[in-house]
Amino acid sequence: MQWNKTQYCVYITTNYTKKALYTGVTNSLEQRIIEHYLSRGDKNSLTGKYNVSYILYYELHQYIENAIV
Repeated sequence: MQWNKTQYCVYITTNYTKKALYTGVTNSLEQRIIEHYLSRGDKNSLTGKYNVSYILYYELHQYIENAIV
């Protein structure tokens, strides 16, 4: 994947059992997935509580507003 720091990414992740979905927006998908992975088991965060760190889908956008929509 060619990554440009001026691009934004909307992404959907899930957990191992595929029973939880999480949608997010970031300008660094790799870093964000690492953060989700490291938060596993943290009951104070949604992604940690449900262990969502497997990427199902992502889409790149030039503008943050488009990624959010």
